[in-house]
Amino acid sequence: VLKLFKLLHRTRQEVFRNDTRALEAARQKINEEFKNNQDETSEEKINELLKIASDVEMILRTSVIQAVHTDSDKI
Repeated sequence: VLKLFKLLHRTRQEVFRNDTRALEAARQKINEEFKNNQDETSEEKINELLKIASDVEMILRTSVIQAVHTDSDKI
């Protein structure tokens, strides 16, 4: 669980580099989700939550694009 938590935060830092608002929002969401489920004891539910977190990490790494305006009509 801790390994996945750290991986999500590393991915967040890579994906949202130089975007302080997105970095903070992602940090809060990751921490909130893990905190809300920290007392879970059901092995089945824990495995389901870990799968979801793993899927989120993959989606962040492969599907999120950060764009920068280089001109008034160019990104």
